[in-house]
Amino acid sequence: MNERRLLSTDSPFERAGAYSRAVVQGPWCLLSGTTGYDYATMTISPDVREQTRQTMRTVTAVLRDAGFELSDVVRITCVVAEREYWPIVYEILGKEFKDIRPTLLTYIAPLIEPDMKVELQMTALRKGA
Repeated sequence: MNERRLLSTDSPFERAGAYSRAVVQGPWCLLSGTTGYDYATMTISPDVREQTRQTMRTVTAVLRDAGFELSDVVRITCVVAEREYWPIVYEILGKEFKDIRPTLLTYIAPLIEPDMKVELQMTALRKGA
């Protein structure tokens, strides 16, 4: 079935930008860039390590809601606001994706809010597709 399904965390960013947190079509799940905000409380830690962990919690939950697993991820685009954050983000991604080994592209660039330190965008392909 090739029906398109839109998923949302109902964050104010999604409402303002009129985008979905993820789009599922066929065996594919495309996740929008996701930062370290805890969307339940709309708070963000000042710590890059905690932001990265929160980002991973969010994308893992969205993947699960979409019917995918973290092991279905085939591509990651990572944006870190400062070069000094990359080793911290790299360590966490290394632990999360050690046996999955998706492709990865990383940019060092400012993010849209000064308190954001990391943003991850992912593409997943359902196993067996």
